[in-house]
Amino acid sequence: MQDQVRAIPEGFHTITPHLVCAGALDAIEFYKKAFGAVETGRMPGPGGKIMHAQLRIGDSPIMLADDFPEFGCNGPQALKGTPVFIHLYVNDADAVFQQAVAAGAKPVMPMADMFWGDRYGQLDDPFGHRWSIATHKRDMTPQQMREEMQRSMQQRQGGDDQQGGQP
Repeated sequence: MQDQVRAIPEGFHTITPHLVCAGALDAIEFYKKAFGAVETGRMPGPGGKIMHAQLRIGDSPIMLADDFPEFGCNGPQALKGTPVFIHLYVNDADAVFQQAVAAGAKPVMPMADMFWGDRYGQLDDPFGHRWSIATHKRDMTPQQMREEMQRSMQQRQGGDDQQGGQP
């Protein structure tokens, strides 16, 4: 019998900052120097960019990625502002997403099962903050995530309209 997958992964809090920037490798080094950040994971992406990195500052995890304009993921230099995603892990992402939309949030990315094992979607609140809402559904190895990411990218390039996730 398989162990039950936790809706909020081990070591994470309910809300986790997800920073997007140009030059993620340099940003990682800066956060290490400036704040004593510890890098706990890295997934390289296409073109030498960072698809996903995880840092920990104190007891708080921080997610970080390079900007990927082709997926609508732009850094502050491109936007002339700060594109901070507030990542919210919950037990039922679909219900929370719909509750937020009913309260006035604008859907940006519909809820979908993503290559990294989460049920995930994004919305903007009426005040301009970007929220990503997720429920962890599958524990996956780094190899499984890479394979799923490749399948997702191939589907996108092949014109498939299904959501395959973004960095």
